[in-house]
Amino acid sequence: MVLEILSDTDGSEYSTESKYPPGKWFFYEQILQVPNYIIFEPDSGRLEVYRREQSGKYKFRVPDENNLYWLPEMQLFIGVWQGRLEDRDGYWLRWWDEVKNLLLWRSELL
Repeated sequence: MVLEILSDTDGSEYSTESKYPPGKWFFYEQILQVPNYIIFEPDSGRLEVYRREQSGKYKFRVPDENNLYWLPEMQLFIGVWQGRLEDRDGYWLRWWDEVKNLLLWRSELL
């Protein structure tokens, strides 16, 4: 899995450019052949999950009814949670187990 936290404004996260230097999308899809490519934009909470198909191309995944994405290699769901952590209100990436129990951060366990 590759997880990108969007900070680039020129769009290189989506670049399929194959000439040197290759775009990130091309690099992960064609060179490293990473099964899951995840792009998260923390300011808006937008989460995009792509899965590499047998064709060798990434396919956009649609979340389930709870806006979660199952990652079979990890046996976990990933999704966006909105709340407060360490004096910051915002959108956060979170993990859920196979029965959709939210996995707690250390600070939430105390």
